[in-house]
Parts: sequence; structure tokens; C-alpha cells
Amino acid sequence: QPPRENPWLEAVEVQDSAYPYHDWNERITAECYAPNAWSRIINGDGRIQRIVNNYAQISFNFGPTLLSWLEQVDPDTYRAILEADQASREKYSGHGSALAQAYNHMILPLANRSDKYTQILWGVRDFEHRFGRAPEGMWLPETAVDLESLDIMAELGIKFTILAPSQAARTRPLDSEEWHDVTGERIDPTVPYCVRLASGRNLAVFFYDGPISKAVAFETLLATGERFADRLMSGFNDARNGAQLVSIATDGETYGHHHRHGEMALSYALHYLESQELARITNYGEFLEKHPPTQEVEIVERTAWSCTHGVGRWERDCGCNTGGHAGWNQAWRGPLRAALDWLRDAIAPAYDKQAQKVFKDAAAARNDYIDVILKRAPENVARFLEAHAVGRLDDAARVSALSLMELQRHALLMYTSCGWFFDELSGIETVQVIRYAGRVIQLAEEYLGGKYEAPFLDLLQKCTCNIPEQHDGRWLYENYIRPSFVDIPRVCAHYAISALFETYPEETRIYGYDVLREDFHLSEAGRQRVVIGRARVTARMTGESRRLSFGVVNFGDHNFTCGVRDFRGHKAYDELVAEAAQAFSALDLPEIVRLLDRDFEKPMYALRTLFRDEQRKVINLVLEGVLAEAEAAYRMLYDHHAPLMRVVVGMGIPLQKAFAEAAEFVLNANLRRALSEAPIDAERVHALMEEARALQVALDSAGLGYAMRELLIRMATQLRAKPDELERMCNLSAAVRLLGKLPFFVDVSKPQNLFWDMLQHVYPERRTQSEHGAEQALAWTREFAALGDALRFAMP
Repeated sequence: QPPRENPWLEAVEVQDSAYPYHDWNERITAECYAPNAWSRIINGDGRIQRIVNNYAQISFNFGPTLLSWLEQVDPDTYRAILEADQASREKYSGHGSALAQAYNHMILPLANRSDKYTQILWGVRDFEHRFGRAPEGMWLPETAVDLESLDIMAELGIKFTILAPSQAARTRPLDSEEWHDVTGERIDPTVPYCVRLASGRNLAVFFYDGPISKAVAFETLLATGERFADRLMSGFNDARNGAQLVSIATDGETYGHHHRHGEMALSYALHYLESQELARITNYGEFLEKHPPTQEVEIVERTAWSCTHGVGRWERDCGCNTGGHAGWNQAWRGPLRAALDWLRDAIAPAYDKQAQKVFKDAAAARNDYIDVILKRAPENVARFLEAHAVGRLDDAARVSALSLMELQRHALLMYTSCGWFFDELSGIETVQVIRYAGRVIQLAEEYLGGKYEAPFLDLLQKCTCNIPEQHDGRWLYENYIRPSFVDIPRVCAHYAISALFETYPEETRIYGYDVLREDFHLSEAGRQRVVIGRARVTARMTGESRRLSFGVVNFGDHNFTCGVRDFRGHKAYDELVAEAAQAFSALDLPEIVRLLDRDFEKPMYALRTLFRDEQRKVINLVLEGVLAEAEAAYRMLYDHHAPLMRVVVGMGIPLQKAFAEAAEFVLNANLRRALSEAPIDAERVHALMEEARALQVALDSAGLGYAMRELLIRMATQLRAKPDELERMCNLSAAVRLLGKLPFFVDVSKPQNLFWDMLQHVYPERRTQSEHGAEQALAWTREFAALGDALRFAMP
């Protein structure tokens, strides 16, 4: 997954295309990353026999930016990934199965040497921080390879990487001068090879089995685990001498996201191979130690596994795309890379000049900045500056130094590969890399001087969208990127407006900013509200801090007027507070708006100022009354005329639009509530489902399934915390048994995971107690077995 955080907020904002999930990271975690940490092995009756951690049995890499997100948002899955590497070390002769990755999935052959070095070093450092060991292997983004990148990897201690068979040019035994042409994917992928580098270093390379990998990704090989295992076994060749390694390489999302239950096929295939003693499961590090290369290979430089035109997919309209859009082209790819390259090179001289003022060695500082990214604690920042600053920095120089580092970080992030991978410039992945460029421009113009935005936009204008309404790169920047710029006054405005609807503590965090409230006056009259206050806002990334006063007036609807300015002293602030209080006591809101307009600097802020998630929250609150009125109207129409609607549908006559919309709205709303409250009223759910079926109402299957999923997770979590409460267990059993009668999918994986944990850690003791005649334990084991049956477990 690419980094998807808002560059100013350091958080992933709501992405509607991921519905019913908040964003794509969350959705793919639920569909793939978490299921692979708790994968089911099913018996012949289709019941769960075991739950296993696939990551402990395979070689895998997670991008550092994705791991950072998982650490914050899904710590259980994050912890399972780390534990898997530790378990694999115990299983595979001390060799962990986790591989490092170049930091933010940049196509390294298209980068300059400095960026390659930082990307690889940051990937190594991030890995060491998380997994507690040095990485042996590193995954090259898209397997895009050149010799310079391999040499840097070897210099930084990497022992091996994995490439596609199409990336091999020729091979020869280490003790021979005679080369053998292996182009056209003719290389033997069952043994490792040695790449000899110009520096005198060596790096081992494994080539994955291309046909089997493609079958996993694009065919139906994951339909059954046994079939998958048989196909893996076909990679061995009895005509070859010596040990053979069959390995495949696929996107992780293949197992669960692209192919539902693909993670189960994977875990069963591995179980089948071992239980039937067909092969020994190993990992690259262990195999390399036991069977070092006996052959040398020359690679085809500037090639990748997902482009048949070298690395064209990330620099030109080479013809590679995701398909399905007749008439589209990717001519925008070249101009986009040219624009970003221009920006990188244009800021370089000014950056070097400015960096020399605060850093002893700017390149070394950038490379070590990963330590700050990994842990932004004040003491860690202080250590970084002590090691790299030219001397003791005052506050302004300190902010400048950290801002220069952030500029460099975003200049790397703007090259994330997925910005070029897909078909359309206005897609979320490409807009994201342009957002990173926008952050670079903002920091460069503030801390380096000069004007970079105008010439950058001239270059972006050459990037033409396939969707006419989206125009070109300049239009995207001006309409999507620039309006999303954030500075400290805007954060303060966000705080002021949102404070009308929620109570903040004295100190609070708003995304990447800390807000310390110094004074706050809220006046209310009905739905009309006014706030005057002051606060100190500090950017966590750079340390920039400003003391600001603010004022906001809300007329009770979606109209807000908010002003922010630097704090000008207590006298001016107290006068504003008094004048606003006097005007509000007379309910003279226009006078308050005039006061804000007089006392605060432009621009004035409004509802659009709020960040996306808060916008949704506030809009829902503002519209709460309106939506209640709409719901009441729909309910009145439905309640009064439901019998007539049944008659009409029963006669085979389509419902008129007004009736159909009323029925759809009311029944979906009623079902959502019924599936969100414990204990579930099964009779009511059945009645609502029957009514929806009778009226041929379209159900919001995704939304209803998600609501039920969240309820089951809450119920299972509460039971795991207090496993002795039989009533909770009975309620959860009843709710799970209801699933078979619902016409939509409900993900029960998390409740099953929690049950498995209880089966391992609580059940054995209760079972022993029940065998000794303890009546309460006997009742518990009976109900627990009933819950296991409902959750499709093969109970012991």
C-alpha cells in the first residue's frame, strides 16, 4: 500500500471509494493483512480446525509507511506481523522471513544516487527499529533494478533480493568464463545466483517461478489449497541435481483482497505440503546459508516485474495499464515525472545553501532523519539536532532545520511508484504524489525563498487528464491540492469551529499539531453560538509554534465566520471579548461578524476550513435537525402506506419512486439500528428482512454487513474481557446464528480470532473443571461449545 496520509495532517482522511470502511488502508487490512495473520485451516466438514499466522510461514515484506500506519491504527495486526518474524527465526535456523523494502516504494532505477541511498538506508533503519534485527533481504519496489541500487544494498548489509525471471540476461558457473544466454525467462529459478558488482561487492539474487506466480495472481489457482500445493510441487524438476527451491512472488493483496479467502488457500497449501511430507518449507535466508550460489548472473538493468517495457510504466506512455478504459492514454506520465524532477533539481541549490547554515553535513542529516520519523519524541529530536546541527540552535533555526528535513522527506514521498502505475492522472494515487509536491513547494517557498509553484504548474499543465472534466495537472493542483494546504492559522480555525460542537481538554492534539488552550469564551442562544478564545498551536513535525487568538460565529446552520490572528496582547484581546459579549447579549450577530472582520486578518475561515473527517462530523450535526425532518417525512409516508405498497408490488406493478425511496430509506435505517444494538432482536430483524423482500427494497448490503460486523466485534471483545459472563456468550451465539439468514456477507473473522484465543487460553482450564464435576464450569463449556459451533469451529 502506498503512503496515503494527508501531507499536512500526517493522517489518512476519509476515502469514500473504500465504503463502508473509512479508507483503503482500513479496507485492505480487513480483507488481507489481518486475515493472513489469523488464517483458517478448514477440515473436511468446512469447520475451522486451526488458526495460523501465514506470515510466520512465508517470506514477506511490508512497506515502512504501511507498517507505520498499522502500528497506529491496527496494533493487533502489527504485533502479529512482528511476532511472525520472530517465530520464523525459531523455525528457519535463525533466519527471519520478513524482508526490508526501499522506504516509500520509489522506482529506484529512475532516481538519482542520493535518493536511492536514502530510500534503501531508511528501509534498513525502519526494519531494524521494528523487527529488532538487521534485514538479510530487501524487496525492490516493483522489482525495478539497476546495478547501482544493488551495490548500495550490498554496501548497507543486504545479502539478497528477488527478481522476475525475465530480468536475467545470462549466467555462468562461478569457476567458468563461459556465459549462457537465459533471456526470455529461461533461467533456472530453483537456485540462487551471485551478482558481482563494480565495487567488488556481491549480492545474491533469487528468481521467482514466473508461471506459478502468474497463475496465483491472475488465474483460479487459489480456489483450493490442495490444488495450489500441487502446482507448487510442479516447480521441482527431477532432472536437476542438488537442492532446489521453489518460490513464487505475488502482491500480498492477492491473498484475501483480490481473491477472497486466498489466505486460506495459502495456509492450507503450506499445511498440506508439510503434513504430506511433499516438501520442506523454508525461507530465502535459510536456503542461502545452506546452499550458497554456485553461479553468477548478469541482470537486465532498468527492468521491473509489472512492465514489459523496462521501467516505462513510470516514465512514459509505454502501453502498460490496468485496462478497461478504451480510448485512454497515459501520455501524462512523462510530463509528471519531468515536473517532479524539475522541482527536485530546482530546489537543490537553495536547499544546499540553507542547509549549510544549520547542519554540519546535510546529506548525513537527511539519512539519519529516519530516526526522528520513527519516533518524534522531543528527546529524540534533541538527539538528532545535537548530532547534526552546527551548534546550539535558537528556536527559529531549530524550526528551519526540521522544516528542511520535512521538505526532503516529502520530496522523496512524491516519487511513490503508484503515482504512475494506474491509468488516470486524477486518480487518488497520482493526486497523492502531487499533494506531496505541493507540500515541498510550500516549505521551499517559506524556508528557501524563491518561487517554485508557477513554473511547476506550467509543467503540470502538460499532463492531460483522460476525464475531460478534470482538465490537466494544473487544474488538479489548483482545485484539489492548493485548497488543501494547511498552516498553523488554519489549524487554529479548525480548532475554533470544531470547538462549537465538541469539548476539547486544555491540551489536545489535532492530527500533526498540538493545541494548548489559554482562554475560551462560548456564548449560546438557541442554535446561535459565538466563541472567542486564544491558544498556542505547535506543529509536531517542525516545532513551529504560534500564539493565536480566534473568534467564530455560527448562525445555527452551515454558515460560519471565523477569524484568526497572532495574539496582540491582553488589552486588545480583552476588548474584543467584551465587545463580542455585549453584541451577543443583544443578539446582534451581524455586529459580531463586523467585529471579526475588523479585528482579524484575512482570510476569514468557514466550514470548508475544517479537515475532511471533521467536516463530515460537523455537517452531520448541522444537518441533524434537517435529517430528522426528512426521516420523519419518509417514515410517515411509509407507515401510512406500507399496506398499499405491498398490494402494488404483489400485483407486479413497480412502486412509484416516492414510495420506493421511502421504503428503502426506512427499512435500511431500521435494519442498521437493529443490527447495531446488543442483544440483537432476531424476530425484529426477521420481520424487517421479510418486509424488505416483499417490497423488493434494495438493501445497503455493504453498510448493513459492516454494522453487524462492528457489533459482533464489540460483543466478542467484551466476552473475551469477561469470559465468565454466560449471558454475553449466549447473546453472541444468538447473533452469530442469525448470520445464516441474512442475505448479505458479514465478516466474522475478528470474533472467530477472539474465540480461538479463548479456546487456547480459557477453555482448557474450564474443561478440566467441568470434568471434575464443577457445575458452573460444565454450563460454561456447554455454552462455549455452542458458540464455537455457531462460529464454525471443529470443537475438541
